[in-house]
Amino acid sequence: MSWIRERELSLLERLTANILKAGPMPKHVAFIMDGNRRFAEKTHVERQEGHSQGFEKLAETLRWCLNLGIHEVTVYAFSIENFKRSKEEVDGLMELARQKFNRLLTEQENLEKHGVCIRVLGDLTLLPTDLQQLIAKSVVATKAHNKCFLNVCFAYTSRHEIANAVKEMAWGVEQGLIKSSDVSEVLLSECLYSSNSPNPDLLIRTSGEVRLSDFLLWQTSYSCLVFQSVLWPEYSFWNLCEAVLQYQLSYRSLQKARDLHREDQALQQMEADRSCVAELLQHRGNGKPMDAQSRQKELLNYTASREERVRCFLNALQHKRDTFFSDLSSQAVVA
Repeated sequence: MSWIRERELSLLERLTANILKAGPMPKHVAFIMDGNRRFAEKTHVERQEGHSQGFEKLAETLRWCLNLGIHEVTVYAFSIENFKRSKEEVDGLMELARQKFNRLLTEQENLEKHGVCIRVLGDLTLLPTDLQQLIAKSVVATKAHNKCFLNVCFAYTSRHEIANAVKEMAWGVEQGLIKSSDVSEVLLSECLYSSNSPNPDLLIRTSGEVRLSDFLLWQTSYSCLVFQSVLWPEYSFWNLCEAVLQYQLSYRSLQKARDLHREDQALQQMEADRSCVAELLQHRGNGKPMDAQSRQKELLNYTASREERVRCFLNALQHKRDTFFSDLSSQAVVA
């Protein structure tokens, strides 16, 4: 089964898509693809077959997203919590991942045609070494593509991601790349696995469960959350349209909340910079009060230096991550 199904929409589906696209459309949609095991029970097939059907549905859904002009999709493929399932099921999921990433490497022409960039977000060190290498090779092979993006969260939980982001900032302080005073909400966002992507506009969970299950907790604070009762392997184009319509109905209130949050972040950063400048001037003080113009100049200089430190740190962090993937990729053996 291909990673992207080559299928055009029906006349009715195209008409519906065009009507939806007349309104505000989500640019980035996240899916919690829930219900594979229940689908297997419902249809009296093995659990592994349920997971395979779930992957086929992902390929079909990616096609629908492209038809709707949605160019970034993030999916919850395997939670760290899933390691607690039976060894048989975990081993089966690892083998399914091997098959699909091997298949991806044979579909370079198709992925290049659509400009699909595959990113895998999570702690790959928790996975078998051969799968780590295969994933890394897939990521490196599609890195230059930039028309649409598929982020696969594998060996992932949001709490693990946030904890890792804190560790990355601590590493930056230890390396002398940033100061502890540079740590902020915005910087933490830039240290997440998903830092190369905008936050999702819309998050969809199937199977009727109304919870996020430790998925993109930080990134979805101002996203439209849609919970649908359909099992993932039974997901349809019309289910996706329904979710997009709910996003459109919520668009103005979501946009207002995001704008207010961005303004609040900017004010917090300005106050933090002013506090740091005041502390520096106090340490440097010669007993003479500084006029407002000189204080403003000091503030601008401090802000510029902080931004430069942060830029250098983020470049170093990206280089560290790129090196991790390229080193793993060079060790991969493709089946």
